[in-house]
Formats: sequence, C-alpha cells, structure tokens
Amino acid sequence: MSPSRILKWLTGALEAILGIPVLGATIVVGLLWIPLAIMLVLHIITLVLTKKDGGASAGSILGIVTSCVAWIPFVGMIMHILSAIFLMIDASKKDQKSAVNEYVA
Repeated sequence: MSPSRILKWLTGALEAILGIPVLGATIVVGLLWIPLAIMLVLHIITLVLTKKDGGASAGSILGIVTSCVAWIPFVGMIMHILSAIFLMIDASKKDQKSAVNEYVA
C-alpha cells in the first residue's frame, strides 16, 4: 500500500472524528482551531503524495477546502463528514502506478 493511500485512510478517520457533532466541535474549539491547521497540512502532504503516485485526489482537495471553512459551525460538520467519505473512497482505490506495477509483474 502506498504512503498516499495510508495517509488517505488516516486523514479520512480524523475527518470522521471531527465530523461527530459535539465531539468534533469540542476538539476544534478546545484546542483553539489548531486541529484545522494540522489537518490542512496533512491534506496538502496527502495531495502531493497522491499526485506523485497517480491516485485520486478529490478527497484531499475537499479536505483542504474543509480545513479552510470548518470554523463555520454547521458547515464545518457537514464538510468534515463529506471529506471523510471522499477520502475513504479514494483510499480504497488503487493508485495508477501500483496498478501498472501489478500488471507488469
């Protein structure tokens, strides 16, 4: 499994946790919105690795947008949930480079 797919599973799980209504809000507000900055960095790293591996990048791009607008109360919760879904769907797909390597071998 490529590093980008592992990061997609990780960021998808973290987005799912942040999407839980009371728990996610408590984490974000209690830690002074620092989790949103951390998630932004993780999504950017995931996007760069995904582009390198030739994988699907919709979840990472949505995660970046989510990290920028998640400070809005209900919009943030919905965006976290959508990002988690898209990231986990993307993580379940094989990268183009790994699929080519399996075909050649």
